[in-house]
Amino acid sequence: MGALLAVLLSGMVWFAALPGFEQIFAGAPPENLGITSGQLAPCPDTPNCVNSQISGDSIHAIEPLHYQGDLANARDLLTEILGVVPGTTIVQSQDNYIRAEAHSRLMGFVDDLEFYFPGDRPVIEVRCASRLGESDLGVNRRRLEQIRLALADLEQGN
Repeated sequence: MGALLAVLLSGMVWFAALPGFEQIFAGAPPENLGITSGQLAPCPDTPNCVNSQISGDSIHAIEPLHYQGDLANARDLLTEILGVVPGTTIVQSQDNYIRAEAHSRLMGFVDDLEFYFPGDRPVIEVRCASRLGESDLGVNRRRLEQIRLALADLEQGN
């Protein structure tokens, strides 16, 4: 069984090295990304999305990121963190909103990350969703929790 799995995975690695392969699983950005009336887009029914503006839904709900100090500093720290998250690129940046894309290393799947700074309280509302597929095996939730920890660490160092 282990030998069969090794052969299958080596074939996938070879196939993944083909030119343009990474675009097969990238998908297109959803049209509903961004802020509408102070809200990030709701999650689809699939479990591969988390959103801090959802309550009462244990599959999709996640706490917003909390920060100390002013919004501009929190935004700078978040930008710094996203700059070192593997496979992640900021694609849109405004005063109160950052959108990034995270590309998986092997197959090129793309997750959309959104960060909204409402400005009326020291939180960053977050949404992270896979473009394709049903399950992400908890990757989006773990990614945001790692970003939460990195933000707290950087704030303590400042």
